[in-house]
Amino acid sequence: MSILSYLHVVLTTRLAELRRDGERGDSPVPTAVIIAGLVVVAMAVTTLALAKANNWMNGIPDHTDPK
Repeated sequence: MSILSYLHVVLTTRLAELRRDGERGDSPVPTAVIIAGLVVVAMAVTTLALAKANNWMNGIPDHTDPK
C-alpha cells in the first residue's frame, strides 16, 4: 500500500468519525457576542447608577453654620 493510499484511508476514516460525532462543543463566536452584550448592559447600569448618585449628592444643600 503506498503512502498516499494509506493517508487517504486514514483521512477518510477520521472525517467519517467526526461527522458521526455531533457533539463537538459550541463555537466561541456566540459566547463572545453574549459576553460583549453583558459588558454593554453592565456599563449602562453603572452609568445610570453613577448619574443618579451624582444627582442625589448635588441635591444636598450646603452646610450652614447655626448661630
